[in-house]
Amino acid sequence: MSKTETLTELGAHLTAALSDDVRSVDVAHEELTLTIHRDRVVKVLRFLRDDALCRFTSLIDICGVDWPSRADRFDVVYHLLSMHLNQRIRVVLSTDEDTPVASVVELFPAANWNEREAFDMYGILFDHHPDLRRILTDYGFHGHPLRKDFPLSGFNQVVYDDEQKRVVYEPVELVQDYRDFDFLSPWEGAKYVLPGDEKAEGKA
Repeated sequence: MSKTETLTELGAHLTAALSDDVRSVDVAHEELTLTIHRDRVVKVLRFLRDDALCRFTSLIDICGVDWPSRADRFDVVYHLLSMHLNQRIRVVLSTDEDTPVASVVELFPAANWNEREAFDMYGILFDHHPDLRRILTDYGFHGHPLRKDFPLSGFNQVVYDDEQKRVVYEPVELVQDYRDFDFLSPWEGAKYVLPGDEKAEGKA
């Protein structure tokens, strides 16, 4: 049996067992993706961990995806591994900026830092998390850096204040309003032929 057939069979098993909880099951590129209702995440992940045909006992990762144009702008993506059956599964749910997702730390202790990172980077809320606070940015950081509407320059910068003799936060101030492109630099993606390139084109 091929890997795709095995995953398709597993997807059918999950659809039958979790018919009220699963929105869709997709197998593509030899990967199984389970899209679920937001409020069923604890039930679904517990089933994936404990069911004899699944045994996804290892939580590999929890990450976010930002879709600013959607009402439920965030996807929360869980990657699980079954060492017993040598299979992986991706579980996806959607949420908005204000609606929390149930924490799965009780099922997978490794989810603790992953959920904190998703909160820090995207602002995704996790209900009943034991310690939901920033993990990669500072306590006074403003915003969530992996949101697509977050400015590349950020809102604040860290500088050393010589008068106060300490590091302080201050608003970002750009030293120029526009960028002076150097079109003679090949790193700028110039569209003209650089000296010497015409020889290579002539040979072609």
